[in-house]
Amino acid sequence: MKKFTLVLLIVVLSFTILTNCTKKQSEDNLIKIGVSPKPQGEIVELIKDDLKSQGIEIEIVEFTDYITPNLSLADGDIDANFFQHEPYMNDFKEENKLDIISIGGVHIEPMGLYSFKINSIEELKDGSEIAIPNDVTNGFRALLLLEKHDLIKLDPDAGITATAKDIIENPKNLKIKELEAGTLPRVLKDVDGAVINGNHALAANLIPTEDSIILEEKDSPYANIVAVRKGEEDKKKFIELMKALQSEKVRKFIEEEYKGGVIPAF
Repeated sequence: MKKFTLVLLIVVLSFTILTNCTKKQSEDNLIKIGVSPKPQGEIVELIKDDLKSQGIEIEIVEFTDYITPNLSLADGDIDANFFQHEPYMNDFKEENKLDIISIGGVHIEPMGLYSFKINSIEELKDGSEIAIPNDVTNGFRALLLLEKHDLIKLDPDAGITATAKDIIENPKNLKIKELEAGTLPRVLKDVDGAVINGNHALAANLIPTEDSIILEEKDSPYANIVAVRKGEEDKKKFIELMKALQSEKVRKFIEEEYKGGVIPAF
């Protein structure tokens, strides 16, 4: 009886060890990644088979909000997410005390200055009216674009919550009009220029790389990133994920599929 019990114990222990090893191996070869459906989900779908050939399985989980993906990552419900830019992530993780980190940028949905009245910023006259988004994140981003091209200068102490009230130099006396981001293409005919997000520009049949006067470049801090839990960034599966996302295959897909509404950030 004792001998039977010992054998049974050995079998149970062996099964437990084998199960745990199999589970760990499965976890090491699986990336459950949270994404916005477009373009992030489409980009990840493009590389699924490439990673599968390396023994890495990708499970795509779609989110339609900008809060749940970071909370789900921190809680361990997903292994990575791909939907946000780094300034947003840094602000969100600080506010919510999350330990997540970027492992690299993939693309930018570029913000640009558009106009039906002028063809270059040199043609802007004194007192020209420029419309920008009225929300804090996109408004600041629009002001940064204008500042980069020496049209204005912002108070450096204002930080990422800067608005038009924080402009300290305005050589052309530009009149900044703050409006809801989605309405900007519709008011373009009524102003001298408008700074419009890439997705809204595309929806209005504007091609950012062709129709904008000035446009965010790939070195923009607003590149969409892949985030993981801190301490896991050196895992082989995440290194291979970033290699695939920053490949020439993805670059070509982005350039051909999105017609400048999305541009590679690598």
